[in-house]
Amino acid sequence: MKYLFLIIIAFCSASLMAQGTFEEYPVDSASLVQPGVPKGEILKFTFDQSKIFPGTWREYWVYVPAQYDPQRPACVYVNQDGIQWNAPTVFDNLIHQKEMPVTIGVFVTPGRVLSQKPDEALDRFNRSFEYDGLGDAYARFILDEILPEVEKQKTSDGRAIVLSKNGNDRAIGGSSSGAVCAFTAAWERPDAFSRVFSAIGTYVGLRGADRYPTLIRKYEPKPLRIFLQDGENDLNIYAGDWWMANQTILRALTFAGYEVDHVWGTGAHNGRHGSAIFPEAMRYLWKGWPTPIEAGASKNQMFTEVLIPNVDWEPMGEMIKGYDKIGITTAGDVYFQNAKGKKASGFGADGKLAELDSLPPIPVRPKLVGNPGIKVGGATLSPDQTQLYATDAASHWVWVYQVQPDGTFRYGQRYGWLHAPDTADNAGATDVVCDRDGRVYVATALGVQVLDQTGRVNLIIPTPEEKADHVVLGGPEFNELYVAAGGKIYRRKLKVRGSNSFEAPVKPAKPKL
Repeated sequence: MKYLFLIIIAFCSASLMAQGTFEEYPVDSASLVQPGVPKGEILKFTFDQSKIFPGTWREYWVYVPAQYDPQRPACVYVNQDGIQWNAPTVFDNLIHQKEMPVTIGVFVTPGRVLSQKPDEALDRFNRSFEYDGLGDAYARFILDEILPEVEKQKTSDGRAIVLSKNGNDRAIGGSSSGAVCAFTAAWERPDAFSRVFSAIGTYVGLRGADRYPTLIRKYEPKPLRIFLQDGENDLNIYAGDWWMANQTILRALTFAGYEVDHVWGTGAHNGRHGSAIFPEAMRYLWKGWPTPIEAGASKNQMFTEVLIPNVDWEPMGEMIKGYDKIGITTAGDVYFQNAKGKKASGFGADGKLAELDSLPPIPVRPKLVGNPGIKVGGATLSPDQTQLYATDAASHWVWVYQVQPDGTFRYGQRYGWLHAPDTADNAGATDVVCDRDGRVYVATALGVQVLDQTGRVNLIIPTPEEKADHVVLGGPEFNELYVAAGGKIYRRKLKVRGSNSFEAPVKPAKPKL
């Protein structure tokens, strides 16, 4: 009977541990108050003046290390859901041990729209809206509202708070929805946050974060370093499987060449394991600082085929006032055009603004037989000149039509599938061009999306302004990708050569199906 009782106890203990209700982890010494270590100060504030999330009220805390000198802008760590991980004590110890730089911590709670009648009605809880969605709203909230607000404050001894504006000096982190929020902020603004701590991250189908594994593989890599934590007993509910989603994120980041580390465990959806490994995560994220974090090399084959390593966008100048489109001449010169078809001079073969000798005739708008009423943003012929690609500016589709002997276009299909921003109902597609190998380049709200011949987006090239308004392949060899973005012109040399309707048709190789 005694042995049976012990077996039952052992079985119950194992069951509890498997369910994550009983978790024990080694305690990192950096999580404990250490004698002789200078202790930082914690200040508490509220903020209710947001224009990005209007009507919200929230609390935030500012940790200022003892070593902080206002003559030297401090590094920054931003955490969602307020103070977690015993972070102030960890920062005290790691800064003292010089395992991370002098860093001011900003710990922000999600917003609430306070009820006007709290006895009768609930507040509006903004956490999922702010944290789980894709897009740059939360990054703008932190960068344009919270951090400037922090810099208005002073320490108890009167020191001004001065934060570094360099993304290499900034980290951001969180747990669960706060983790995916942190990742999204860095993903949208790698220039502002280069280091990400993600614990039990919610990369599932709540508000679109389940798309990240695909986007990570298709986007040109960004200069980010990420630390992931999760446990096999994390949530598995209507929105997805957290444990599997975090592993999928890790595989995507590794495939795309990111600096990434992780700790997996058996825990459930709580902060116990995250708290235990937080010092380890901070050491990893800040290792080698101030050496800048650089973008890695992706294993995406189309990157190798299209992009030239270490060749980035080159600013060319601004659009001529009154002109909002770009095109190319038979010599590869880039010219400007307005909505009425009027043309102006543009960039010559040397890339300088010049008076061009001759401009091509205004393109004839394609007559699409059986046109379902799409709003044509742009159109181009395939390299063999037997197919016409036409973007639908009101959806996320690129249509394809077969060129008929009489010059009409038939048998239209929603052929190319484009990614759309989380905050838009369409991809914002405008111009479209092809290279001689049959790839299709589309100017969209996410940048230039590159499709293979079968209509699948393989590669997304963000522009310095993110949104690409127009795109051409110009230059003397037609191997320079020009985009109009945010009223400016950018150029980037590629490995490919553009396909032009004024040249002889070229039959590309058969696509991989």
